[in-house]
Amino acid sequence: MRDAALATTRPLRTPGVIHYGSVGANEACDLLNRFYHPLSLGETPGGDVKIEMEVIQLGPLTIGHLTFAGGVTLIAAAADAYHVTLPVTGRVLARHHGREVTAGPATALTFRPGEPVYLRPEAPSAEIDVRIERWALESELATLLGRPVEGPIDLPAAFNLTGGPAHSWSRLIRLLHEELEHGTSLIFQPQVAEHLRSSVLSGLLLSVPHRYHEELAAPGTAGPPRSIRRVLDAINDEPERPFTVAALAGIARMSVRSLQEGFRRHLGCTPMAYLQRTRLDRAHAALRGADPAAVTVASIANRWGFAHLGRFASAYRARFGVSPSETLRRRA
Repeated sequence: MRDAALATTRPLRTPGVIHYGSVGANEACDLLNRFYHPLSLGETPGGDVKIEMEVIQLGPLTIGHLTFAGGVTLIAAAADAYHVTLPVTGRVLARHHGREVTAGPATALTFRPGEPVYLRPEAPSAEIDVRIERWALESELATLLGRPVEGPIDLPAAFNLTGGPAHSWSRLIRLLHEELEHGTSLIFQPQVAEHLRSSVLSGLLLSVPHRYHEELAAPGTAGPPRSIRRVLDAINDEPERPFTVAALAGIARMSVRSLQEGFRRHLGCTPMAYLQRTRLDRAHAALRGADPAAVTVASIANRWGFAHLGRFASAYRARFGVSPSETLRRRA
């Protein structure tokens, strides 16, 4: 199935962007699994399903423009990331905890990690689907607050896009989509892409209600001091590097003891615990997107700085509730 889907790929017009022409239900299901969540795709009886996709991936952020011709239903037992659907034309029916929500261009739909996904776009219709890796959104929130958070974040099932910060956030998403056609766009510059990615994540957190929103929006909310932020940036930029606590203290320009105390006060963990969590999150994302015929758990563990496979597997299961091999097999 994967080969058939890839055969529909048109030549890339821009770096980092993948375009798919009109594909049928089987190919579309494979593509949606590849870029979003493990799901099944149902067809309306008598309908001729055709889907077009245009996708850009900026690290843990995936933005895709999907066009549907023919009735289709998208179902996932559980989302494995934060997901936001912004209808562009037509309407989309979603189900949340037994309640049906119908959204048009004025309303966005959200799903949290662990929640079942049910989407039924009417045909013809188009939508922008945003996937944010769980670790990325929760790390962004923790950095903004200057302390650890307990996820998943309780984003609302739907939110209005017609005014306020949410309207501004939706314009940012649409801007990123519109820039895909321009190969010389600044969004393909790594430094700019990094700022845009952070803007999308922090913008969503500031635009919708959740249990941390009041604290986040309060005047004078202080994040970690600059010295701690330097260490966070170093870890998030290159978590695979063989950092030691002494090396991280050097980056912070403080003593090891002061660094340890600073992390406990502002992040609620030690620097090395934060490093391991970041590595586990990156390994999880890599396993989820990998082809099990082409890579192994060991190669991904090694890629993200884990030298001992057994300890990696134990820590991975403790964080995600499944083994690394189970995550990799879901791609088969």
